[in-house]
Amino acid sequence: MLWLNKLLQSFFNLREKADSDVVKPFLDHMEDLRWTLLRMLFSLIGGMIVAFCFVGKLIELLRVPLRDVNPELEKQLVVHGITESFMIPLELAFFAGIVLSLPFLIYFLAGFILPALTRHEKKFLFPAILGSSVLFLAGTCASYQFILPRTLRFFFELSHKYGFQIMWSWKDYLSFSTWLTIGLGLLCQLPIVIIALALLGLVDFKLLSSTRSYAFTAILILAAVVAPSPDPATFICFSVPIVVLYEACIWIVWFIDRRKARAARLMDI
Repeated sequence: MLWLNKLLQSFFNLREKADSDVVKPFLDHMEDLRWTLLRMLFSLIGGMIVAFCFVGKLIELLRVPLRDVNPELEKQLVVHGITESFMIPLELAFFAGIVLSLPFLIYFLAGFILPALTRHEKKFLFPAILGSSVLFLAGTCASYQFILPRTLRFFFELSHKYGFQIMWSWKDYLSFSTWLTIGLGLLCQLPIVIIALALLGLVDFKLLSSTRSYAFTAILILAAVVAPSPDPATFICFSVPIVVLYEACIWIVWFIDRRKARAARLMDI
């Protein structure tokens, strides 16, 4: 556990307020972290409760991609256990709760890291939360509308090609569809993460541009993992937007570095 303590200490050193000379003890940082995690947990529970109230409509939304593949397919899904009829809606409410509570989760997490930012940088907090939420929803909606039906159709036609009897379960379908949709939404958070690291001074344009090829390779690997279908169109739909977003982030960081350099020169005058 020594490595964990060192990692936390390094992060807490980064958290120290940039606008003053206030230095908190290690235990005070841990107390802040505890309250941050509790707030995030309560936000997630609240999102789950709201989602559970509409779980019937959410299940109906999950049926739509199945009907797009084959109208009979949604009738072939089965439940294998006695408790699955309750656990499946509960699990669906959990994933939907993540989506609903995402702005609050980001806000509380940003509030924990906030002391590391200057007053000028804090003005970007709410636009960053809004941008992060929009990118996440755009990724999940794109996956639900275009990628999920194509992937289901691929495996459906593959089963028919080899003469396999289709007996998909609701549990497997829920895990597959949520992994596919939320996975792309999380990949779309890459620009916000990179810009936040640049504002914290952890990355710069020189570092990002010199490691561009490695980053693109990592993005392609992540896209291949998140998109389990070997369909080239699905893989392209996953990887190309993320690569474009990453390239855009590199030039946004270039702009941020220029502004920091200009501000530093003005302070030296």
